[in-house]
Amino acid sequence: MDIMEFYRVGGQPTILANLAWGRAQNGQPVWNTGRTALAHFLAKDPDWPKKFHVWSMDWTKDSLSIYLDGELLNSQRLQQTTNPDGSNPFLQPQYLLLNLALGENGGDPSGSRFPITYEVDYVRYYKPLPDPAR
Repeated sequence: MDIMEFYRVGGQPTILANLAWGRAQNGQPVWNTGRTALAHFLAKDPDWPKKFHVWSMDWTKDSLSIYLDGELLNSQRLQQTTNPDGSNPFLQPQYLLLNLALGENGGDPSGSRFPITYEVDYVRYYKPLPDPAR
């Protein structure tokens, strides 16, 4: 899952919120991609790129929902994310990876302008409390 990606889609700056899981055909994943044009956020605040933002994901046993500043970008019911072998990747242990990838899908990053600033103010993980009814 990618809760925070930025690409040019059709030449337009776009924020992506992606989920992918396996399927039988040629090992190609099934993708659920949420795309929101950066213009959507700029219309609300022209200084949007200069500010910090809250990216969040609500992950329950039933669904995943990805948000940016409280606005839903993408969601997926987990009953629909079973791999061909019967496993469900979103019901397995996971880890968090923060990275700055350049070059778009293994492409040539030589056209990128440097230096590039990648700032993260904080990362938080909240584990839900046990259900008191159990």
